[in-house]
Amino acid sequence: MLTIRQLRYFEALADTLHFGRAARQLNISQPALSAQIAAMEEGFGGPLFERRPSGVTLTADGEMLRGRVRRLLTDFRDIEGLGTAHGEVLGGRLRLGLIATVAPYLLPPLLPRLARDHPRLDCEIRESVTASLVRDVLQGDLDGVVLALPLEEPGLESIDLFEDRFHLAVPAVGSERFEGTVSIGTLATERLILLEEGHCLRDQALKICELVEASQLASLGATSLTTILRMVAGGLGATLIPDMAVEAESRGGGIRILPFEEPAPARTLALAFRPTTARRRDFEALALIIRDCMAAAAPRAD
Repeated sequence: MLTIRQLRYFEALADTLHFGRAARQLNISQPALSAQIAAMEEGFGGPLFERRPSGVTLTADGEMLRGRVRRLLTDFRDIEGLGTAHGEVLGGRLRLGLIATVAPYLLPPLLPRLARDHPRLDCEIRESVTASLVRDVLQGDLDGVVLALPLEEPGLESIDLFEDRFHLAVPAVGSERFEGTVSIGTLATERLILLEEGHCLRDQALKICELVEASQLASLGATSLTTILRMVAGGLGATLIPDMAVEAESRGGGIRILPFEEPAPARTLALAFRPTTARRRDFEALALIIRDCMAAAAPRAD
């Protein structure tokens, strides 16, 4: 008889295509994994994986089965969450993804708040790019994700969190040419440094640059905003920086942060999850906490 354990083992092996890595991911021995996969294949009457010295590949039957297994496990994980849904809010295990241009600035105020107010919450964090996190939520590997809109995946719902305005970061040396706020048109005259492809902040910057047909765009292989800003400090160009990152990233020195004229460009952050989740109350509560944390961290006018 097919078991949930076998389906989970199949999913891990189909993802990693390597018995050793799949076993480590599942925290089991490789022989135990091999035995369960062999039993599953016996039940199906044929191989689901083709074994090779370098790893494995899915057979045609395995490929056909893969999508169905993902859907079954996603539904099963939502069913598992029903027990939490009827218990305390923000209790138990919650797997949360965050895009890389949010995680370093949201987690420092958020995690201590969750530990203080919800001590029975076991929050697991994963940081990655939007496409990977959305895929993980759809597959049931994550419960929810904090990302920037627009959300182009119809299989997810979202709760808007807050608007995060952009500023222009320029090298401190020579920045005296700027006075007060800057216009969007300024981007057309600056060499802009962008994150690598796959980061939504890059896509947002490109969309803003389209407004002024900026031509001096540079992608220097950086995968973090911190690295980009060190390049700016070194005089390699300018970049866009979201408001939530300004305080932390200004500590390194060498840059000057300039506000845009109104209406300033901005991104809207949201908390996305599966419509079938049993943890909607948790996400509604988490959204309130995130808004409160960011409001508390915002600089106050004198």
